[in-house]
Amino acid sequence: MRRTADRVTGEPRNRRGVPATGRRARRAGRSALIAASAMLLTLAVAVPGSAAAEPSGHSRDGEHVLVFSKTAGFRHDSIPDGIAAIQELGAENGFTVDATEDAAVFTPEKLAEYDAVVFLSTTGDVLDDGQQAALEGYIEKGGGYAGVHAAADTEYDWPWYGGLVGAWFDSHPLIQPATVEVQDRAHPATSHLDEEWKRTDEWYNYRSNPRENVRVLAALDESSYLGGNMGEDHPISWCREYEGGRSFYTGNGHTKESYADEAFRTHLLGGIRWASGAAQADCRPENGYTALYDSGTGLEGWKQAGPGHFEQAEDGTLTTVGGMGLLWYGTEQVGGYSLKFDWRMSGDDNSGVFVGFPASDDPWTAVDQGYEIQIDATDVPEKTTGSVYGFQSADLEARDRALNPPGEWNTYEIRVEGERLQVWLNGVRINDFTNTDPVRSLTDGHIGLQNHGDEDEVAFRDVRLKKPAPAGPGEGGGGAPGP
Repeated sequence: MRRTADRVTGEPRNRRGVPATGRRARRAGRSALIAASAMLLTLAVAVPGSAAAEPSGHSRDGEHVLVFSKTAGFRHDSIPDGIAAIQELGAENGFTVDATEDAAVFTPEKLAEYDAVVFLSTTGDVLDDGQQAALEGYIEKGGGYAGVHAAADTEYDWPWYGGLVGAWFDSHPLIQPATVEVQDRAHPATSHLDEEWKRTDEWYNYRSNPRENVRVLAALDESSYLGGNMGEDHPISWCREYEGGRSFYTGNGHTKESYADEAFRTHLLGGIRWASGAAQADCRPENGYTALYDSGTGLEGWKQAGPGHFEQAEDGTLTTVGGMGLLWYGTEQVGGYSLKFDWRMSGDDNSGVFVGFPASDDPWTAVDQGYEIQIDATDVPEKTTGSVYGFQSADLEARDRALNPPGEWNTYEIRVEGERLQVWLNGVRINDFTNTDPVRSLTDGHIGLQNHGDEDEVAFRDVRLKKPAPAGPGEGGGGAPGP
């Protein structure tokens, strides 16, 4: 149920939780304003295109991106196409783009002007010791990096850079068609793609598999082309939080044709937006989860309680219809677990996920005997997005920094350990709640997705479970603690 919108106050802070100033303060302030204004409409990423034409250093609203394409080895003839494409994406989506091959820009003062640095098919040793130190300092202060294709064929003698890019280039076969398996469909770089993405490119093999340290967004099906040497697990696009900043990498982008392909351009745009902090996603490494619902499993094991239903799309998206009902999973969860799923609101919509309730064909059983993690940013604090509904508000500052607006996907992790319940939004912990109600218990019970009513449209994807709950503070990710 929706009431008045909550008001979020407090000093804006950057994604590491320290006070934000300048451009990052403006970005944090915009994020809070979006959440507190009830999110009635799907918001565009862009500000007016004229902002992209402002010279660097001038006051502006959008992010500022540096494209760096220096080469000390093989030079890709697609680099000019890549620069032009990123400039066009900037003009269309409200961020300013500077392009250079002059490594002298890598100083602390100059890098501080940028929200993200794109390494566009760089090769070889392109930075000296002082320039390397400047990039390290920039990332440590919360800067963003996006590596494209041969960015992995760069700075082999610099171990820190190897961690930043995720994996170094090993070899490649001839350019040919292949099938890309999209493994994360909530990240802005891949949320527009189907589960399989068929395209032609030069497909890199890497010297190591980065999966243990990164969130793999997409991987290659080596059976779909010739020349892969990494086996059944061949990541080709990934992201991670790294040394205080953000790193995105895609192995796509060798060919000139890539930069005229709308699917690839949107992939590149999403990676840059995430690296710059303009969009949020969970980039913690993820391993060991079992699918409870996706396009492969369907609704096997799920039951509908109460009115309404969920519509299934071919791509595995579940969308609420009518209500108030509950789609619940028939297997009781006993002991600790981590539940993850992706969700998207169309506008000012209401839904939630319930945990810790007994089996019942009455959806009100979950309300009265379980706990709801809310999806609705337009209610009082203890009943808004990220709250344990009616019991405990989320950390609203952390929530607002992590929340994507209507029309964009978000990822929840709900982690249950005994009577402790933690909520993570796009990789940031926003709530930490302990049950003390003798009528309720989190140590056993079911999970369910709510379809709230005729006027509410909320979509879900890729519901997955890991047992027991991951140990430690965040499975590779930090985040602001809840109250």
